[in-house]
Amino acid sequence: MEELGGSAGREVAFGRDWTKGNIFRNLLSLSWPMIVTNTLMMVGPTIDTIWVGRLGAAAIAGVGVAGIAVQLVIVALMGLLMGVRAMVARFVGAGDVKGANHIVGQAFVISAAFSIVIAAIGIFLAEPILILFELEADVVVEGAAYMRILFVGALAMSFRIVAEAIMQASGDTITPMKIAIGYRILHVALCPFLIFGWWIFPRLGVSGAAVTNIVSQSLGGAIGLWILFSGRSRLRLSLRNFRIDLNVIWRIVRIGLPALVSSIQRSFSQFILMWFIAPFGTLAVAAHTINQRIEMMLFMPGMSFGMGAGVLVGQNLGARQPERAEKSAWLAVGLVEGVMIISSVVILVAAETMVRIFNAEPALVEIASTFLRIAVAGYIVQGFMGVLTQTLSGAGDTVPPMVISLVTVWAVTLPLAYFLPKATDLGVYGVRWAMVAGVVVPAVALTTYFKLGRWKRKKV
Repeated sequence: MEELGGSAGREVAFGRDWTKGNIFRNLLSLSWPMIVTNTLMMVGPTIDTIWVGRLGAAAIAGVGVAGIAVQLVIVALMGLLMGVRAMVARFVGAGDVKGANHIVGQAFVISAAFSIVIAAIGIFLAEPILILFELEADVVVEGAAYMRILFVGALAMSFRIVAEAIMQASGDTITPMKIAIGYRILHVALCPFLIFGWWIFPRLGVSGAAVTNIVSQSLGGAIGLWILFSGRSRLRLSLRNFRIDLNVIWRIVRIGLPALVSSIQRSFSQFILMWFIAPFGTLAVAAHTINQRIEMMLFMPGMSFGMGAGVLVGQNLGARQPERAEKSAWLAVGLVEGVMIISSVVILVAAETMVRIFNAEPALVEIASTFLRIAVAGYIVQGFMGVLTQTLSGAGDTVPPMVISLVTVWAVTLPLAYFLPKATDLGVYGVRWAMVAGVVVPAVALTTYFKLGRWKRKKV
């Protein structure tokens, strides 16, 4: 794929040069659309949970456990695409638009192969995966239906994510936001019709939530591809002279693989944590699911400002301006910390009110609100972990975050999650305290590594 018709250099298409001007203003300009986009991305599972909650605790639990598998797929793909983000940002920062377009072509090859594997897993392994949790039979049935449909429809999801990542890394965050608004409006409108069988639609129950996701994400993916190929974003793509470049694919994978490993094992650890929670009953599983949905929304500022800082880091390194890159990261950390501290205060005061949005059963509200208040201890350092992980990935330095993540999960979080409920009287709350440790430890480690500055010399 190659650039068509656009001007060379940093002022590509109608783009702005993010390596110049006020850093704080650049960070805000890049990040606020990402906050909207990422929030809307996470609204999908939240909407599903709210509507499915009307079907009962078993439906919530089934969608919750299956949702972890779906989230694992999403974060795995996003991790793999870190190589694409880092390389596109570097090439755009260096003014090499043609090189950035060639990388984009290989990204679609990787995405297609990834989707085929995920679809196969959905067809053959949905129920066996859920059975591993020793869940009640009705929970397995609901969860397997949800997981299978979303996995088989992975191609739509992956192409949407790839198109979004390409635009954002090139410096265009407004267009992905507009796409996200469009396909999520469809999701919000269509979801209850397919779940409950309103009007002319069949009653599909939990499966209706999954079908809605596929339909809406297919729309988002189609619009994203049309925009990229028609030149309505920062880059313009064409199939002319396209060829599979194994060398570039390997470079993308080499950078993205550590991020993929980090993402997969982090999500896989959620599977294990759910396995630890499952023996405490369906209410505990449902409470954990509700907490995950709330956390998805809370973590959006950290993820989004981190991604915005990652774009600035990559492009400024491409333009040989490492000090601007570093300042972008610290500004993002400061902004996110402010948001998380305010959010933590709100949770301490109004945890029960937040939980009742999903389900008002008194026993469930009590467990879920306690989970939330425990989690606040980790939320207050979430900015350091979320932002610095993204900025290091934006620099293409993905191995240290992987190592820190692996050590934290397997040497801290999971051992504590296993022993605290057994060795103390905390019960299921011991699992939640272990999750707090899984945030604090990497926050300290990532901050220490980032201050060393080795990422400034990373080549992609």
